[in-house]
Amino acid sequence: MAYSDQKMSGGKVGALVIVALIHVALGYAFITGLATNFVKKQVEKLNTFDVEEPPPPPPEEPPPPPPDTPMTPPPVVSPPPIVRNPNPPPIAVQTVPTPPTTYVPTPTIAPPAPPAPPAPPAPPAVSKAAGLKGNPGQFFGADNYPPSAIRAEEQGRVVAKLTVGTDGRVTDCVVTTSSNSSALDQATCRIAKSRVRFSPAIDATGNPVTSSYTLPVRWVLPTN
Repeated sequence: MAYSDQKMSGGKVGALVIVALIHVALGYAFITGLATNFVKKQVEKLNTFDVEEPPPPPPEEPPPPPPDTPMTPPPVVSPPPIVRNPNPPPIAVQTVPTPPTTYVPTPTIAPPAPPAPPAPPAPPAVSKAAGLKGNPGQFFGADNYPPSAIRAEEQGRVVAKLTVGTDGRVTDCVVTTSSNSSALDQATCRIAKSRVRFSPAIDATGNPVTSSYTLPVRWVLPTN
């Protein structure tokens, strides 16, 4: 019996929902139709007319300039008084002595030695030596004794090396052994060059050649 009543109440609820939906639909259609007719009638009553624009507002006048205010000069600020400090104490500057400059001499490179002169040509071979002509002792006697050597009582032996030319004359004289008297040495070479004569040396072909000759001379003080 309870189950039957429950089933019947569910069917009634569904029918009521359907009826409510139908009433809502009819009401919406009715209201929509009335609103449409009302809008159409109101539109028909509207009339067109020109709308005048309001005139532009008058230009605003510029505000009056502010009144001149007197310029107040800025206050004069006096500078602060100058405080003179007493003379500062002298600053001691420590001087660093400059070390002495060590002079390093630049080594000088000696120039290369000049080349040795060429050796003189070898003298020609002599097949016959030069020979004295006459007696040269007569030229170194009392008549040719140097007066300064006589006054100094100088005497002695002189050895001279003579160079004999191809004409038999003495062209050079070198004292190789001195008598310890410059007067006697000089007299020996002077007399040999001026008065001593030779037969020149002869080479292998028979031609005269220059040669050397050693001449010893003894000087003895003359007696009165």
